[in-house]
Amino acid sequence: MSINRLPAKLFRANTFALAKALLGQYLVRQTGKNVLMGKIVETEAYYGPHDLASHASRGQTKRTKLMFDLPGLAYIYLIYGMYYCFNITTEKKDFPAAILIRAIEPIAGIKQMYKNRKITLAKYPKLNTQITNGPGKLCQAFKIDKKLNGENLIISKKLYLAKNPQGKIKPSQIVKAKRIGVDYAGKYKHKLWRYYLKNNQFISHK
Repeated sequence: MSINRLPAKLFRANTFALAKALLGQYLVRQTGKNVLMGKIVETEAYYGPHDLASHASRGQTKRTKLMFDLPGLAYIYLIYGMYYCFNITTEKKDFPAAILIRAIEPIAGIKQMYKNRKITLAKYPKLNTQITNGPGKLCQAFKIDKKLNGENLIISKKLYLAKNPQGKIKPSQIVKAKRIGVDYAGKYKHKLWRYYLKNNQFISHK
């Protein structure tokens, strides 16, 4: 399959526009001889220092400094002490914004994804829609952890984003919804800053 990387200028775009533009595009992970690939089907935007759902609302710290760095970097953190989340920094330097990749539809390297998630093909002989339908699950399947924190997605050979050769997603295919797990965020918990592909079986929540 011939694929082309997403251009650097795309990551400097408005965070909300990019969160929608990433839907349907490919996430590619190279681990040794294995190439893992999946279509992005759900994203979540975190925008600016006043977004109480964002880590950046607490200011710039050792953990959040990547959100204040250049666009197009992998911002990866651990939740609940066991699950990694993969985010992409956006906008411009010193303005904290990022997009969480919430769910992926597997395209290539599916057997390896099963192995990475310690799920046996004998138990799930057909592709299970829950193998990558959540930020923690997709990170496990794609072998994404803190070692890739700060990875430059524009030039990296280990982790990057590529254009879907089948073309763009139509606006009518995109659903807006509230973000997940941000009930603590005051008025920001009501923001419709989560986007997913309508009727896709691999999303984490409707």
